[in-house]
Amino acid sequence: MGAIRIASVAFVGAAALGLAPSTAVAADGSANASSATPTFTVTPSVIAPAGQVTLNATGCSGDATASSGVFDTVTIPRNSSRNATVDGDAKRGASYTVTFNCDGVRSTTQLTIAGGAPTASSTTRPTSRPTDRPTIRSSTPPLGVRGGLGGSVHDGLDPVELTVGATLVAVALGGGVYALRRRSAARRH
Repeated sequence: MGAIRIASVAFVGAAALGLAPSTAVAADGSANASSATPTFTVTPSVIAPAGQVTLNATGCSGDATASSGVFDTVTIPRNSSRNATVDGDAKRGASYTVTFNCDGVRSTTQLTIAGGAPTASSTTRPTSRPTDRPTIRSSTPPLGVRGGLGGSVHDGLDPVELTVGATLVAVALGGGVYALRRRSAARRH
């Protein structure tokens, strides 16, 4: 029976210590997102008029902004994303520049309006002139799929999570010490 107790305490202690390095790395700030180069994306890159695009900015130490001639300027909270609705009168087949700004870094990418070439009868140009340049991509590769974002986006260190993690480690270590002391005290008698 004593061996089962010792084994379970050792297992809990090992599990808590296995989780401890990730807490220590986060606590010392080495995994701080502000040290990364900002990355910006527009998803999808081809959209119908009046459709919604997701504007994503990661690696910024504060809020970022995204602007274009086919949607209002959007403020994006740190390491997050926001949706923007493309104007319903955007010209089909046109390509519009989306400009991102954060931490003094300015980057542009292209947003294409689906539906083929604009009609010949339309002689007026949109507020933001379409460009004939190829798509300009951010200098850093995308970080992977951000499917759903269901709780996977963190805006920084959460003091509650850090406290709970440190408490679990302390309880596991305390339980191990208690069990070992009890065992050694039982052997002395």
